[in-house]
Amino acid sequence: MSDTIFSRIIDGEFGTEFIYEDDICVAFRDINPKEKTHLLIVPKKPIPSIMEADESDEFLLGHLLFVCKKIGEMLKLPGYQLKINVGEHGGQEIFHLHIHLLSKF
Repeated sequence: MSDTIFSRIIDGEFGTEFIYEDDICVAFRDINPKEKTHLLIVPKKPIPSIMEADESDEFLLGHLLFVCKKIGEMLKLPGYQLKINVGEHGGQEIFHLHIHLLSKF
């Protein structure tokens, strides 16, 4: 796996508590939350950015969105935002694809 903070979290290096985990992805709380609920949904496959995804990643990308839905239901969130920063000029700071799930609840 590539050496990003997310790959190290996925490998268990920091003992991060996962809100959700399956064979494809993990979800955990952002250490610098921007809302009351701020989770990161991160694929275990180290895709640097959505720009680097290819056709073989189509299922994985859809799965990440469905996991966001499952987490929203699990946490009983009445609404939330999903955000993906793409590339340095799109505000991406960690080059391991991830989705921010943000809610005021």
